[in-house]
Amino acid sequence: MRLGPGEITALVVVIFLIFGPSRLPGLGRSIGEFFKNFKKEVKDVEKDVEDVKQQLKG
Repeated sequence: MRLGPGEITALVVVIFLIFGPSRLPGLGRSIGEFFKNFKKEVKDVEKDVEDVKQQLKG
């Protein structure tokens, strides 16, 4: 499913109306921190899986 320019514009307008201009920077920052932490945790799990594989092999 791809979003066209019209859908993206409508989405931005709805988000702007729901959260207001004063809360958007904080919301963006929170979302960015969430994804940063999520990626870190995924990498940690992948490392743990590789460690377990290595232990099982040798």
